[in-house]
Amino acid sequence: MVIVGIGQRGPMDNVQELDALIAEPRREDSARIQASGYLLELSLDWIVLRASENIHHLLGESHVTLIDEPLGRFVHNQALHDLRNLFSRLSGTTGIGRAYGVRLTDEPDLVDIAFQLSDGRALLECVPSTGHFGEYFGTVGGLIAGLASSRGQALLDGGARRMRALTGYDRVTLVCGDQRSESSRGAFASGSDLSTDLPEIVADCDAEPVALFPRGEEDDSVAAALLYAPAPSALDECRAAGVRATLRVAFDADGQGAFRCDSRTVREPSFELHAAAELFAQLFALRLDIDRMKDR
Repeated sequence: MVIVGIGQRGPMDNVQELDALIAEPRREDSARIQASGYLLELSLDWIVLRASENIHHLLGESHVTLIDEPLGRFVHNQALHDLRNLFSRLSGTTGIGRAYGVRLTDEPDLVDIAFQLSDGRALLECVPSTGHFGEYFGTVGGLIAGLASSRGQALLDGGARRMRALTGYDRVTLVCGDQRSESSRGAFASGSDLSTDLPEIVADCDAEPVALFPRGEEDDSVAAALLYAPAPSALDECRAAGVRATLRVAFDADGQGAFRCDSRTVREPSFELHAAAELFAQLFALRLDIDRMKDR
């Protein structure tokens, strides 16, 4: 691994039987995540409060079985120990912790994990591991160094081009206050609208989202998840523009800034790529500050 209750429900014989038992019509207001990931919402003492309804593919236990139980019942001790250490470093911050190449169970497949605190709860998201830790981070320094002599609009244009080089997406739109720049490989049906309410990562605009259990809970903590499922109207806007996947990173400059990366094809979610894009955006914001100080 790389580190950057009210009542208890008993286990059932098989996942299919349990899923049939709890099947119910989907509520339109139910919180959902994208099908390319898994989510666990934990209390601060590591009790499972909510789970995505696909979690059995990851932990071998139904989402119903997990609720009100300690996470330690379902994952390896070493993985739990490492994640708790990561949690302790996050306490009191608003950042996102990440761990790469984690083996949670006896299954051979590894996962990458994003971990954050939201409204007094811990959100733990998992995606299949890319297996190439360091590949994206290794390019950030050189990309930023290439902007050393750029100023004004040329700096914005260079930032958009280099973010596209880092991420490999088809189009990157950079907005900083009232300034804007775009770098695109080919034309899209319409321009990128950064006001569209999207999560940090959208892997596939056409994939059916996965509900969280229990459904209909009145808490907003899961809305901070990197893979929170967008509203259908937001996905419609993306599809109308010819966008199938997006990556969004905000940064602070004199005004609020953001990069939005758009892809015409499905992109498997990568927490390392998102972290590298965040790092690039932060360093780019410093370049903007230096450029503006030279004008004073």
